[in-house]
Amino acid sequence: MRVDTPAWVRDAVFYQVFPDRFATSSRVAKPGEMEPWDVPPTVHGFKGGDLLGVVEQLGYLEDLGVNAIYLNPVFSSASNHRYHTYDYLQVDPLLGGDAALRELLDAAHGRGMRVVLDGVFNHTGRGFWPFHHVLEAGAASPYRNWFHIDDRLEGGRPLNAYPQPGTPDHEHGYMAWWGLPALPKLNTGDPGVREYLLGVAEHWLRFGIDGWRLDVPAEIDDEAFWQEFRWRCRAVNPEAYLVGELWRTAPDWLRGDRFDALMNYALGEPILGFAGGRHLDAATVAGHHEYAAGLHPIDAGTFGSRVMELAAMYDPAVVAVQLNLLGSHDTPRMRTVLGDDRDGVRLATLLQMTLPGAPCIYYGDEIGLTGGNDPACRAGFPWDEARWDRDLRDSVRALVHLRRAEPALRDAPLRIAGSIGHAIAFERGDAAGRLVVAVNAGEDAVSLGIELDDAPGAGPATALVPVELPGFTQTAASAVVGSSATIELPPRSGTVLRVT
Repeated sequence: MRVDTPAWVRDAVFYQVFPDRFATSSRVAKPGEMEPWDVPPTVHGFKGGDLLGVVEQLGYLEDLGVNAIYLNPVFSSASNHRYHTYDYLQVDPLLGGDAALRELLDAAHGRGMRVVLDGVFNHTGRGFWPFHHVLEAGAASPYRNWFHIDDRLEGGRPLNAYPQPGTPDHEHGYMAWWGLPALPKLNTGDPGVREYLLGVAEHWLRFGIDGWRLDVPAEIDDEAFWQEFRWRCRAVNPEAYLVGELWRTAPDWLRGDRFDALMNYALGEPILGFAGGRHLDAATVAGHHEYAAGLHPIDAGTFGSRVMELAAMYDPAVVAVQLNLLGSHDTPRMRTVLGDDRDGVRLATLLQMTLPGAPCIYYGDEIGLTGGNDPACRAGFPWDEARWDRDLRDSVRALVHLRRAEPALRDAPLRIAGSIGHAIAFERGDAAGRLVVAVNAGEDAVSLGIELDDAPGAGPATALVPVELPGFTQTAASAVVGSSATIELPPRSGTVLRVT
């Protein structure tokens, strides 16, 4: 099967925005009191961020080098994260409504930025109008088969949608995501549900969005549904980017008939484990439902093997567009995971920006925000620059702009050039342009021997010239002899060297 992924994603650097927490605009009226912006976030509190706030901060994102935005859900919902959708065809009024999304799309596209929305099609909120119809009409509702409901309606018993705490899942009367009664699971086997959801996907693509991030897609255990989803989306926009939230490797989902890419936690974990090393915050990692099983300190050899394993697992067209993230709304903040170690954040970001795939920055990571598991990882963005780690932001900004400037970092082969202990170097590019990225995540200085690509067409190398990056050491390299050189790497350091 031919694998066809959107060409624009190869050149993309994404920025993930949690709409309630990024920026607020005075142009969006709030109906009542909001949770104060700068206090620690709570599970249920609304801080009042909105889509016009995002519009008003596009200059900030453009300066950072971002050219694609991934938005957490924006449709009407009674939760601050909006994974409890009650109207898929209306942008939440608290975010500014459809008009605000229209303005955001127009403004972003005018700056050459793409916008991807979050699609939550496995489950809804219990305020979703067909579910409300079942609550009111019971067995007489023509929407009863839109959900997984037991036989109680036929016996005249209502659904228990607002149970007392501790009520067993089976006593709700319907299937819900993780047993949470606020999240009824949709029956995508019902033709009406399928057509409704596919129509939603088409509607917003026609509205102008550039793709979908799909929430918990594996829980819709129906290959044909996702195949039709892709076909219908691509019929509207042949360049629509479809990325699935699957935490582990999943080659079957990326063979060309369902998704273009995954949220690449499978790469993010080894990056954090290598860059963090002994600095990893063990308690924070142990407290996360996925990190506890897969995130731990690793050495350079293990890291290199994992990177190459992931690169070989998928078609090159897929590898080039994987959504490479180091944190999200579902994880503790990167800086917290890395034990509040700024060097670790810089090294992890260096690797993220120079490995194959589309990097994605979680809002605020670039200025050093900290926070543990949800809700602590979802704080309001502090627009007072005095609260930023400006040195860290300068480093992240330089890395983003480097990636944007260097074709070798976006769509070129990857090979490991050398590793020892906790130091590794890899080469990107070909005769048209070659870079070596070297990282020493260890606590001691290292002399790292490397072997450059000497295959026909690579071109003979004569020198390795450091690329100037704020916050990174201008690392010395020996003269290239044949294809061999040595790089001197101080402790907890990284560098990018141009092959000339």
